[in-house]
This record gives sequence, C-alpha cells and structure tokens, in this order.
Amino acid sequence: HLLHYDGSNWMEWPELGCHGFSIWGSSATDVYVVGSCSYSDVGFPRGGIYHYDGTAWTAVRNREQFVGFYRDNKLFVRDEESVNGVYCRISGPTPISSGATFMVGEQIFRVEMADPISEGPEADGTYFYASPSKAWTFRVIQILRGGAIGMIFRAPSQKVSLGREDNDINFPDDPFISGQHAMVSVEGPSFTLTDLGSKNGTFVRIEQPQMLYHGDYVFVGQQLLRVEII
Repeated sequence: HLLHYDGSNWMEWPELGCHGFSIWGSSATDVYVVGSCSYSDVGFPRGGIYHYDGTAWTAVRNREQFVGFYRDNKLFVRDEESVNGVYCRISGPTPISSGATFMVGEQIFRVEMADPISEGPEADGTYFYASPSKAWTFRVIQILRGGAIGMIFRAPSQKVSLGREDNDINFPDDPFISGQHAMVSVEGPSFTLTDLGSKNGTFVRIEQPQMLYHGDYVFVGQQLLRVEII
C-alpha cells in the first residue's frame, strides 16, 4: 500500500480512494501524483494529476503548463503549449536540434546553426560596407525575461563550453552554475548537449512527450520536481 503523511497522520491511499502510479514534488506541501482517484468530488481515469498543498489533495484541472500520462505502462510528460515550456534534466550526451532551448543554472539559451553569409555585391554592383565577418559554426543565444535577446556567442569551433569560469561563456554571478557546467557541440547538422558533471544539472526544453524514469527531474515555471515511480 502507498502511505501518505500529511504532517499529522499517516493515511493509506486506498482509504482516499486513490491509486498512485508516480509521485514528484519540491516539498512536503507541494506534491504531485499521477494516478486514478475518487477523492473529493472528482473521479479521474488512469493518468490524472493530483496535487497536495499541505492540507488536501485536489485534481489538477488546469493543464495549460504540462500533463503527465501513462502509455504502455511508462510515464511521460508533455508540454501543453505553455509559454515558458517544460524542461527535463539530461542524464548524458543528448541530441538536440537547431532552435532547441536549454537551461544552465538560471540562464536560458537557444542554439542555432550559422546563417549563410553573402559577401557579394547588391544587384547594382554595390558592396555593403561593414566590419569584416569572422567564420563561425553556430551561435548560442541567451534568452532574457520577457523574451528579449541577451548575449549572443558565435562559436568559432565545433564546441562551446558554459559555466562560471574558464569557459567560452561564463556567468560568475550565477550561484547555480558550476565551474564547468555544460557543453554544446555540433557535428554536421546535429547538435549534442552534454552536462559536465554539474551540481544542479542541465535541462532541455521538451518539444514532444518525454519518457520519465525514477529519479528524473522536471522544471516547470520556477518549480523543480523530482519523479518518484512507485
């Protein structure tokens, strides 16, 4: 049986009319469960989401941000076309596409392939005068709050490292970034995002349903959730 402690008493899930399949949360008063339940005035089928706020369990009806669901007895998370997206922590070298968004510490980045550069003349034979261009492979773009563009780093080689110090891109004032935190590399048209053993991990914004495993981390809004499959 699954037991839940509400701060005063232990309760068995069968007494609540619920059957949990996975659980995650940021604290004892911020817990999410994916399962089926007849508690309160609602009854959701397998795959419903329930939240415990320290007082009571309630069904999560608003699915504007994300939804967890089961498919073939496997747990998935899906972004419900939210503004800020859903991020999953990577566990190894992870393929990403041009235009993908990822998070390191408190920083949000987008990676893009280099645009073709034309240095030829205009139709009338006039050359556009500007500073000489340097060859670059791809760019890493910092996304600021509100969606504004921050720093843009144009990679002169196939790899870009990010961290607090001694990297291509450094954020010495971000307390959640490790010294050498993550690396983006490119080979042909394909990108790879790699965490370099950082303390807080590297997260990538999901573009399609993502399978979750026990111990995985999901970042939604400003909340970090850990998945417990039971």
